[in-house]
Amino acid sequence: MSDDLTTPQAQNEAELAFEGALRPKSLGEFVGQSKVRGQLQLLLTAARIQERTADHILLAGPPGLGKTTLAMIVATESDRPLRMSSGPAIQHAGDLAAVLSSLVPGEVLFIDEIHRMARSAEEMLYLAMEDFRIDIMVGKGAGATSIPLDLAPFTLVGATTRSGLLPNPLRDRFGFTAHLEFYSDDELEKVLDRAAGMLELDIDREALAEIAGRSRGTPRIANRLLRRVRDYALVHTGRAHLAAVRAALELYDVDELGLDRLDRAVMQTVLTRFDGGPVGLSTLAVSVGEEAETIESVVEPFLVRIGLISRTPRGRVATARAWRHFGLEPSRPTGGAQQALFTDDL
Repeated sequence: MSDDLTTPQAQNEAELAFEGALRPKSLGEFVGQSKVRGQLQLLLTAARIQERTADHILLAGPPGLGKTTLAMIVATESDRPLRMSSGPAIQHAGDLAAVLSSLVPGEVLFIDEIHRMARSAEEMLYLAMEDFRIDIMVGKGAGATSIPLDLAPFTLVGATTRSGLLPNPLRDRFGFTAHLEFYSDDELEKVLDRAAGMLELDIDREALAEIAGRSRGTPRIANRLLRRVRDYALVHTGRAHLAAVRAALELYDVDELGLDRLDRAVMQTVLTRFDGGPVGLSTLAVSVGEEAETIESVVEPFLVRIGLISRTPRGRVATARAWRHFGLEPSRPTGGAQQALFTDDL
């Protein structure tokens, strides 16, 4: 069989290898989140000195900030094996029992989107995290019996984008909760510089800054945009200078604030169809043809964070900055004819 690196299979394998290589292998390599890194370093070092498993860790924050990477680093720096799962995959207590009972001593169990676990599994996890044992029910009705099963000591690393959905008894059993913050442009430039080196991409410093400024404070988005710039340079210019970066991002509908097609559709709807708002969530979702959950969890947080819309008791309202960014003039200082409408579905 040919080992030609130009074959599609070889290229796909190279892309997967690149994705894995992008992830830092230690806290020292990890860019950004300096406070969280310091806290984790202390926690892991103390556990190593005492020769015990580290406390359970909850990583909370928006998608793309490095929660999975940090979980891998916890396992690496603890010199422990890592088991990975996700909340949606654990829909019964039996699913969780099968995972917990197969853990080896000291193993790190990572559960992504832990807030989406089934309630029965969450309740089983309470006892497992605290006493390293679970109770398995055998039989039904009056003849049902509970069989205790001891577990090997383990460290649970949970990741969530919606920490408010975690029940208090589960949240309180984590020994340390890390709240990940969005990255600054300078931090994103460091992330991009490292990735560009791994891609062997010739890119200007101002071009890196341009990508960082459009990456919404999120390393995952920054790396994705860098790869699209790499593709554009490969096809058109041969080098990723500033003009090439701007042309590539314009082609992929990413503007200077980092707004994409859906972001702009939402803003244009609020500004033009509803005259700046207020407008309720479900009405807005129907107007742009998207699910309300997508608008609320994916689009709206960024628009609120950069000050293009605000949430009021009456609905979503465009700010003065939004009118300026889209080059429009408000017909009135606040919501108009629709102000009394569309406010019952916030």
